[in-house]
Amino acid sequence: MSRWSLYTWWRDGRSLRRALPTLAVLAALLTTSAGVAGGAAGAVERDVLGSGGLTQIELSSFEGDASVRSLTSSALREAARVKGVRQVVADYSSVLYAEENGTYDLASHTLTPDDDLPVVEGEFTAPLGPDEVVLPANAQGTDFTSLLGRSVAFGYTKATGGASGTSAVVKLKIVALYDPSWQADGPGVAYLSQDTAALLAAARAGRSAGDFRDREGAQSAVVVVEHQRQVAAVTKSLQNKGFSASAVSDRVRDLPGLFGAADLAMRLGVLVLALGALALGAVRAGDSARARIGQFAILRILGAGRPELRRILLGEAMLSGGVAGVVGVLVGTLLSASLAGPLSDVLGLPITVMDALPGPAWAAAALLLPAAGLAAGTLFGSREALRRDPYLTARAHG
Repeated sequence: MSRWSLYTWWRDGRSLRRALPTLAVLAALLTTSAGVAGGAAGAVERDVLGSGGLTQIELSSFEGDASVRSLTSSALREAARVKGVRQVVADYSSVLYAEENGTYDLASHTLTPDDDLPVVEGEFTAPLGPDEVVLPANAQGTDFTSLLGRSVAFGYTKATGGASGTSAVVKLKIVALYDPSWQADGPGVAYLSQDTAALLAAARAGRSAGDFRDREGAQSAVVVVEHQRQVAAVTKSLQNKGFSASAVSDRVRDLPGLFGAADLAMRLGVLVLALGALALGAVRAGDSARARIGQFAILRILGAGRPELRRILLGEAMLSGGVAGVVGVLVGTLLSASLAGPLSDVLGLPITVMDALPGPAWAAAALLLPAAGLAAGTLFGSREALRRDPYLTARAHG
């Protein structure tokens, strides 16, 4: 790039500097999309798939749908015998309520392998023991922090007839508390061992635990396979046996809404930025060269060749594209970082500012494509103006 390029770019309002704002906006949009999509994908990989989701399959039971197999004890045992299956954990839902202190009324679920609870106090090992429970740190106005590590009496319902029931008490040790903003199964959920969850669900239905598991079955179940390469085959085998089965990895990788829109925008952004820079370069270079045709004609008469004039225009293009890329990447990075919090709320996954920063490859694309596209467009757009006879042009311009 010659010093004439810098001079004309800065001093002449007809230079290719006019293309800078549009290219900066395109580069900022690409950078923002890359940061948003990268942050969402990184959170999914770290907090969902990284916790074992790659080797998990979810089974669902739909009440009243005879085409889907119920998750009874015999059905779950059959699922466990499928080649490649390491573990099957069934989820039974019921309710725990305050027996002594407080006014809470908590839904209860089995702690399954896909429940990656964000524990804030205490600790536990999976699977939970039959007398253990994990609660939110606070729920429905009750703070459970002071009860951590203690055995607490919880009430639950035992049905005695079609529309009647009585209260019963179960003592459970609160082994850990999790962040109440984590609501994968809804707000204020108590997590129990599989046997305890089944016992409460059976009591609510007015049955014994064994009879309930044999006849009614679980609400859902998580199947853990030995290796992720077996997930597709095991899922197909379970579906052939009548189960409603889907791989957890497929479910979380196809997240809808903002993640999907940002991912699509990121992939299209490179093409749009490249083509936009190319088209803008061709149009702006042609306009700029025609607007300064008199100046170029005088330079030609004084001895400057077409290659030298072309180098001036290419220098202006590189300056405009380079500045646009830098501005676009800086603005896009700041914008994507500021969206980390709202994105966490939309996806229900913790996304940090560092997660939302665009990757090096996307940042490099946003930096380099404006200059490259504008330079290529300049070569095409300036050809006609630079081919004109300088003497005829100078005479026409006085």
